[in-house]
Amino acid sequence: MRSSAIIIGNPVARGSSLRTMERAAELFRQRGYDAELILTRRRGDAERLAAEYRRLDPGLVVAAGGDGTINEVINGLAGSCVPLGVIPLGTTNVLAKELCIPEDVAAAVEAAATRQPRRVSLGRISFGGGERYFCLMAGIGFDGDAVHGMNPSIKKVSGELAYVLSGIRSLASYGQSELRLLIDGKAYQGYQAIIGKASKYGGHFRATPDASLTDPHLYACIFRGKRRIDLLRYVFGIVRGTHLGYDDVVYVKADEIEVSGEAHIQVDGDYLGTTPARITVSPDALRLIC
Repeated sequence: MRSSAIIIGNPVARGSSLRTMERAAELFRQRGYDAELILTRRRGDAERLAAEYRRLDPGLVVAAGGDGTINEVINGLAGSCVPLGVIPLGTTNVLAKELCIPEDVAAAVEAAATRQPRRVSLGRISFGGGERYFCLMAGIGFDGDAVHGMNPSIKKVSGELAYVLSGIRSLASYGQSELRLLIDGKAYQGYQAIIGKASKYGGHFRATPDASLTDPHLYACIFRGKRRIDLLRYVFGIVRGTHLGYDDVVYVKADEIEVSGEAHIQVDGDYLGTTPARITVSPDALRLIC
């Protein structure tokens, strides 16, 4: 009996095209899968489709798109036994880099078809607008503000440059608001925070280098400086991998984090909402092909 593969594809992801996704489906069929390609039309479709198809217990669900599309599929599959494969077609493809999944379509299909699924833990964030799972990170403060102000049209054309441009605009106008974080019962203060569930951030950089999808813990990186020069110093520190040595950066392993104050939040590279928020871990919440 042929195993089924449901490919949920985002046709507006920067690295995608209908031809690319149809090729991926055909490559799965050549490997013996009964593969069906389903395209999203608007934000939220990937989560809805994943939730619908999980009830049919397919042999494999594949997210074909960027980290935002993958995040939606994860939210549709979390808590199920359905394995998730990834075809990276987005702007930065951070999860693919975390898992060493090639960005070449044929190689990514081979990885999805031959690697074994593993149970991974997910972050779970509760906020005023509801609750979501994430697999990479939650960025709170300047990070969230930059994603909030990003122009999707520029992102489609220029990719990572859109994040840079939005970050420059945010830096010029950003008003600092102190964050208060209660981490496993201990209080911390700062002006930005990155809560990592995986080590990679923004590409090949490592904001929370000890975080792992298979580790049922979070890692919080709290930035305590509030000046614009501090923001620039943190950015360059993350790029160089030296930020954890700064006197005004706190790095904490965590199980539960409560964040209060006024700040924007992004998760897995997409805008989420604003604080306050509560962040926890859902151990073994997803079967992910690694």
